[in-house]
Amino acid sequence: MEKTKGTIEAEISKALTHWEKNYLGRGSVSVKSDILRDMVIVILRGILTAAEYTVCQDKEGLLSVKEHRNSLVESGLDDLKEIILTITGEEVVSFHTDLSTQTGERVIVFKLSSDLQSKLG
Repeated sequence: MEKTKGTIEAEISKALTHWEKNYLGRGSVSVKSDILRDMVIVILRGILTAAEYTVCQDKEGLLSVKEHRNSLVESGLDDLKEIILTITGEEVVSFHTDLSTQTGERVIVFKLSSDLQSKLG
């Protein structure tokens, strides 16, 4: 049976939550994945700890938390690319991520080798 866009998006969200818990030691509160043209856009909410919010109250702490969290995620990039390839059948050609220390959200954009959305109809 052909997978639908919604099914693939849900699988990506579930797999990334599982990866976070195994690799980073804790998961986000919620994950939403969207396939848009040749991209998978993932929003992870509630990823910062109470301690990290406290540290983020000054600019130095904020930059430190962002840098630390981004390097942790990027250190697992091979796993993330493999997850996306396994679920979508598409190679990840580039990866972009940022973290909002205001909202505790992380945005991840996986740029794929082709337009997955058009393949899904």
